Amino acid sequence: MPFIQVTLMEGRTVEQKHELMKRLNDATAEVLGGDPQRIRVALYEVSKDDWAIGGVPISVLRPDA
Repeated sequence: MPFIQVTLMEGRTVEQKHELMKRLNDATAEVLGGDPQRIRVALYEVSKDDWAIGGVPISVLRPDA
């Protein structure tokens, strides 16, 4: 059973997250075959203070993002 984990920065709508999960599930089923009901998708949201590039939090690099 495939298990897909996605880490993304917070700020997406519930609808966007649901669509992402659906498309990941559909693409995985298409490429790997098998029962789509056996595919698992987990989204992990991270705050802009908990995500860094080059050691600098996104909240500092992109305060308006």
